[in-house]
Parts: sequence; C-alpha cells; structure tokens
Amino acid sequence: MPKVAVVLFNLGGPDSPEAVEPFLFNLFSDPAIIGLPNPLRWLVAKLISRRRAPHAREIYAQIGGASPLLANTQAQARALESALGDLGEVRCFSAMRYWHPLTEGAAAAVKTFEPDRIVLLPLYPQFSTTTTGSSKKAWDKAARAHGLAAPTSFACCYPVEDGFVAALADLTAKYHAEAAAHGRPRVLFSAHGLPKKVVAAGDPYQVQVERTAAAVVAKLGIPDLDHVVCYQSRVGPLEWIGPYTEDEIARAGADKVPLVVVPLAFVSEHSETLVELDIEYREKAVEDGVPHYARVPTVSTHPAFIGGLARVVRAFASGPARAGADAGQPRLCPATCGKCPLAAA
Repeated sequence: MPKVAVVLFNLGGPDSPEAVEPFLFNLFSDPAIIGLPNPLRWLVAKLISRRRAPHAREIYAQIGGASPLLANTQAQARALESALGDLGEVRCFSAMRYWHPLTEGAAAAVKTFEPDRIVLLPLYPQFSTTTTGSSKKAWDKAARAHGLAAPTSFACCYPVEDGFVAALADLTAKYHAEAAAHGRPRVLFSAHGLPKKVVAAGDPYQVQVERTAAAVVAKLGIPDLDHVVCYQSRVGPLEWIGPYTEDEIARAGADKVPLVVVPLAFVSEHSETLVELDIEYREKAVEDGVPHYARVPTVSTHPAFIGGLARVVRAFASGPARAGADAGQPRLCPATCGKCPLAAA
C-alpha cells in the first residue's frame, strides 16, 4: 500500500499569551514580510514584535488567549485523510510558518513516516509570495536538512477550485437570504491585504482573489448581485491594495444597505475573522449606521471544500512530481504576474 504525505502549509498562531511576542518576531523576521538584510531585519523584527505584542495579546484575549488556527487545521487534516483513504496510507502534516508545529518539525515527522510520495498543499487558496511562497522556501530548506528524497509535488494554488467555490457560495447564500429581510444586501468579499509594491512586483495574489470572488458570484447566480472585493488587516505606513474593508463598511452605512461579509481568502477561523471581522468591523458597522451586518463563516471542514482539497491532492499524487501544467495545474495568472510559481512551467 503506497504511503502519501500531505503537508498542509499554514500561518500558525500563538497558543498562549506568552507565545504572542515570539510568534510576531517569527513573522516579522521573515524576509518575505520585511525585505531587509540581516542583522537589520532581525533588529526591526525585534522592535516591531515587542511594540505590537501588548495590543496583540489584547486581541487574542478576546478569543480565549490563543489562536484556534491549529485546531482548525488539524480538523481539516483528519477530514482530508478520511477523504483520501483510497490512495493508500495517507497522513496529513501541519507545517506552520510562524508558530508550532513549525515547518522544521513537520519535515522531521514526514521523514519518520517514510512516504512514497509527498504533496505540498497550502491552506492559502490564492498564491502570494508572502504566504505560500514563504512556506515553500521554508519547506525546501527543511526537506533538504532532513534528507527527504520522496517524489514531491507542489499544489501552489486553487483559487477557483470547484469545491472551494461551492463551499463559499453555499455559506454565502444562507447569510445573503437572511440579510435580504433588511433590504437589498451588499456582499463584501474581504481578503487580507498586501502592500501595493508587492503586487506591483508581480505577486499574483490580488488577481487570484478577484478570480475567486468572480467564481463565487457566478456560482451564487443571484441576479444583479451587489458585491465588492475589498481588503482588510493592513498595517504600517505603506500604501496597501484596496478598496479597504472599513471604507466599504462606511459606504454601506451611508447607503443604508445590509452587509454580508465573506472571508474568501481565509479557510480557517483566526484573529482576522473572529476579532477583526466579528468584533471590530461589526462595531464599526453599527457606528456607521449599517442596518444589518452578517459575517459568513470560513469554509473550514465544509464537505465541498474538503472534497475539493482531495481532488487537488489526487491530481498531484498521481502526476509528475513537480508543479506545472503536466501535473494537473495549468497556469492561472496573466503574464504580468511574474512571481507566479508556474511562470516557468
């Protein structure tokens, strides 16, 4: 019976108040986040993480003092293993980028498993150099260190995968129907933002986010759906891609329309959904006079989403051991997206 290791890339999150500052340091010391040379990057990461830690601890205190991201990822892993039982002995491993279980530990666990095939599966549906790209670099380094020689495939992205889109549409339809009792709803497809300079340098994230939103709108089939793609969670002095979610909330208040907020780039609940969307933005909606505010849950372990992930894994577990069109993944991004990992495929 073949042994298949599925490595789930994700951000990670602090598992206690004490872990918040080291988690932030790991985040800001990543060259994909702050592109300064060391030791300057180390010093900047130390300064930012120390300064931001007290506020971040207050944020996590609102959801029990820790991130639920790992527990959600583990639930997705178990569901995916069950869906892939026909492939042989399938085991999913969580490789978190900034907190435990870190990529290094995941590579060690995969080595012990001794798989015949490895599939790298990001839990970021849309590719960005700052998320999936960073996780892939960390994995490659850890895999070399542990001598992992099994054929390995990299599923870089799946922004319009049928199951992912179907799960988002299913969840959105329910909340849209409820919001319709308060007027004609406006749907905000809210994704984590990026600095404009990252996108201008060829990062495909924004293009892929917009493709996800378009696919969900098509799947919903609601005539003349009022919808906007917007971006949240910006930090620092740089200009970020927009429009900003908080500005769209203010506009909805001025227009007196109910809102349905869809986190279309997050597949698990964490601080950006449970605090930023559920608490901070909800409070803003009330202040701005929005007549109804509803936040759609993340796809999490929705059966359609897990089925979609299973299809992605199947395509790579049976194809050539690399990313590319011949591995079941044609390039989705326009030529302007030079940082697309399939650019040379």
